[in-house]
Amino acid sequence: MHFTHEHQELQRNLKRFIDSDINPYVDEWEAAEMFPAKQLFKKMGELGFLGIAKPTEFGGLGLDYSYAMAMAETLGHIHCGGVPMAIGVQTDMATPALARFGSDALRAQFLAPAISGDAVACVGVSEPSAGSDVASIKTTARKDGDDYIINGSKMWITNSLQADWMCLLANTSDEPAHRNKSLIIVPMNTKGVSVGKKIRKIGMNSSDTGLIYFDDVRVPQRYRIGEEGKGFTYQMLQFQEERLWAAASSLATMTMCIETTAEYARERKLFGASLLDNQWVHFKLAELKTEVEALRALTYRACDLYIQGQDVTELASMAKLKAGRLARIVPDACLQFWGGMGFTWDNPVSRYYRDGRLGSIGGGADEVMLGIICKYMNTLPGKKG
Repeated sequence: MHFTHEHQELQRNLKRFIDSDINPYVDEWEAAEMFPAKQLFKKMGELGFLGIAKPTEFGGLGLDYSYAMAMAETLGHIHCGGVPMAIGVQTDMATPALARFGSDALRAQFLAPAISGDAVACVGVSEPSAGSDVASIKTTARKDGDDYIINGSKMWITNSLQADWMCLLANTSDEPAHRNKSLIIVPMNTKGVSVGKKIRKIGMNSSDTGLIYFDDVRVPQRYRIGEEGKGFTYQMLQFQEERLWAAASSLATMTMCIETTAEYARERKLFGASLLDNQWVHFKLAELKTEVEALRALTYRACDLYIQGQDVTELASMAKLKAGRLARIVPDACLQFWGGMGFTWDNPVSRYYRDGRLGSIGGGADEVMLGIICKYMNTLPGKKG
């Protein structure tokens, strides 16, 4: 994937916006355990950042997915993980299936305001007893006339406390688990939708995360995305963009972590010399940077193939797996070089350390990624390679 002048201009504009409208407020939002999504998304929508690869007829820019990757990478310039994750939910997790498979009426009603920043979106897949195991979700949507009646719950839902609508995965028939699910748009102000509680987390503090209940929630069947029973397939396709986004958005964050640590190690004196003069330290930082660049190459390759219309489930899973692992390894190694300062709450590397831990859990745990990779390698138990 080659970044042209247009890609670079997009990144420069977004970086300027981050420096003026996001980073000055990150500490305040982290302390409040929430950021003002509606206000921030409205500003981003006006600048065209929320619909980069979305159809022009619904307010998007209609660019290819490499531009969305350029944006995701630049979001790593934000001084926390929670805000970029919330933006990614809006652009690459809650809206891809709607943009690709939704009716024109549905896209006009829900996608267009998500692109303009007039609506905040969330995606409802995980449940209290079904996280990475998507096939085992229990939430149901039963037909009643022209409507669906929805019952169940969703957990770990990013943006849900501020969201205007949810892209909900629910069981709509008694067919086998991979053929009985549908994606349905559910306005969050619908009667019967309630917030069980705001979930406190060890990281990603500025991003609100909720437990949501559905008690006889009635929505029109026309709010279904695409065909009934295709929800599992649509969600798996949606996961491709989510996982590519996760990998791309981690690159700048880990690079900043390494560079910030190198600067500190250059200034920190230890036994009469700077810490960076120690060969172990600068060799370790060089090794970490090499790992990040390897992830970049993998992510860019997956993006190239995705733009060509190829199934990149295997490569996206590899990139997501590697990003999650490095999001644990890089901040941990860097934190060590900060000594006691690294163990303080407001240290930038300690924030990377806390926020990055989610990378191996959210959007499919590492073990799920490994299972997907094995499936494509044809090496699962009982398979002959």
